[in-house]
Amino acid sequence: MGVKRALLSLLAAILILAPAHSQIIRESDQLPQGAIIYSLPQTSIRVSVKVLCTEFTPGPYAAWSEKYLGVAAQRNAKKTYTFQQIEITPFVEADPSLNVALNLGNSKNASANFLNFCSQGLIVAPGYFNSSSAPLRFPAYLPQQFNEAVPHLGTQTTQLYKSVTNENGEVEKVAVPQTQVVAKPSEKKAEETAALIFRLREKKIDILTGDTDANYSGAALGSAVDNMERLEQEYTSLFLGRNVTSVMEASFDVVPEAKGGKQNIVAFRISDTQGIVGADNMSGRPIYLELVPIGKVENSAGADASSSKGKIAYRTPMPASVRLLDGQSVLGQSRVLVYQLGKILYFPMDVALGR
Repeated sequence: MGVKRALLSLLAAILILAPAHSQIIRESDQLPQGAIIYSLPQTSIRVSVKVLCTEFTPGPYAAWSEKYLGVAAQRNAKKTYTFQQIEITPFVEADPSLNVALNLGNSKNASANFLNFCSQGLIVAPGYFNSSSAPLRFPAYLPQQFNEAVPHLGTQTTQLYKSVTNENGEVEKVAVPQTQVVAKPSEKKAEETAALIFRLREKKIDILTGDTDANYSGAALGSAVDNMERLEQEYTSLFLGRNVTSVMEASFDVVPEAKGGKQNIVAFRISDTQGIVGADNMSGRPIYLELVPIGKVENSAGADASSSKGKIAYRTPMPASVRLLDGQSVLGQSRVLVYQLGKILYFPMDVALGR
């Protein structure tokens, strides 16, 4: 009984004195049994962009706009994209290349320190990432339809001749007019539409100056003028074309590399035909995220594993200046804290922090 009691006392002493220690796990390392696995944080930068798309569709009578209205019209369809809003937002996530195995032993100070580092975000759970990514919203393409102002069909009269014998027995040719329903040529419809536009303008002036037999007053006057202006704009668009606007929204996550010096990363691209596209779509011009560290970057990812014995490995961030660039134009800028540019440090587990 004495020997057994002595062995139990020795085992209890070993457990009480079991040291806490941590170990940075490389990709080729095997995970130790019974250890807590955590990750060091890294910063990803979310770029949210809102673009106004303006689509111009030429009118079907653009070729005759200058002839009948005296105004030159654009004849080619065109899309333009204008930035409306840019947001640069940093997020913290787990660095998949830097996991740490931690054995807290049975030290109360080590457990308290570990929880304290977790609450401060200096260490994070493995695989942690921010999942609040905004959905991509793109406008549906709706082809422009123009309503013609004049009838599409018209009548055409042609002269036919037939031979008849008169009273004197002589053969004569007699004209016989024949009317047919045919489609009007586009220029003819343009001419008639232009005449309608000028009549509307004259009628509107007559109403506003009171030079008309009809009596308009109050709401009736405003309604009559509004309807005439609406018709005039609709008819004029048949010559000058129509602009339709829509909004495109998208978000892209960029992860800076853990290296020193300035970084230029393609965040997304702008295509002349598709608008906002991904960074790998070569049809658009690149929009760069420029990142410049504020301070000297020291790559400590390869720190000596022996320095982590009895300590908690953690990572501190480094400030960096961030700009979003479209060529030489600055779309937005901010100052962010980037963890992967910071140092990997070690804190003694058994140190009691004062409260």
